[in-house]
Amino acid sequence: QLQASGGGLVQAGGSLRLSCSASGRDISTYGVGWFRQTPGKEREFVAGIKWSTYYADSVKDRFAISRGNGGNTVYLRMDNLKPEDTAVYYCAAVRGGDVPSTVKGYDYWGQGTQVTVSS
Repeated sequence: QLQASGGGLVQAGGSLRLSCSASGRDISTYGVGWFRQTPGKEREFVAGIKWSTYYADSVKDRFAISRGNGGNTVYLRMDNLKPEDTAVYYCAAVRGGDVPSTVKGYDYWGQGTQVTVSS
């Protein structure tokens, strides 16, 4: 139901825009979060949006989350990428509440998109 796309290989300092699209569900009023995960590590919160936007300290001032397509697509614009941003990025959505920063807080997940930043 959620489709994450837009990942790829980019050099350090470059930019990417990830997209999270919903099919069969209107997520315009849902909380939507972006998480990322590297091998052997837990999935970590990156950014989220509902009525406000939220960011992990590690990406604040470099990443921007926004909505488009009538609110049913959520974008994550990533600028000034660093090698430590390399991960599989997942989007997730939750109907109630605000924007959880934990994996357990979400009901729906996309399949993940790989972001690789070379130094």
